Amino acid sequence: MARVKGAMMTRKRRNKILKLAKGYWGSKSKHFKMAKQAAMKSGQYAFIGRRQKKREFRQLWIARISAACKANGMNYSQFMNGLKKSGSTLNRKMLSEIAIHDAAAFTALVEQAKKAL
Repeated sequence: MARVKGAMMTRKRRNKILKLAKGYWGSKSKHFKMAKQAAMKSGQYAFIGRRQKKREFRQLWIARISAACKANGMNYSQFMNGLKKSGSTLNRKMLSEIAIHDAAAFTALVEQAKKAL
């Protein structure tokens, strides 16, 4: 029986890593060992970044809502409490979009929240 060598699969595996590391600075894109380390680290950063993105967007929405509330003479926590008590089910993303694009509608929401308190 013929001996099986691993050259083809080894080359495929190495090329896959080198393709991931394409465009990296210096030897990180040329040498397999350094490319493997860089690709692993970039994967970790990407994983962490996908979670951080969710946090950062929520933070942005809250900042926008808070600024719009202050312009209408109310603070963020009272506004959210009033909306909850009034039975409104708008999420922060939608509230932020309303605050940016439709100031009159946001003012109506603030009045609704004030009545509920």
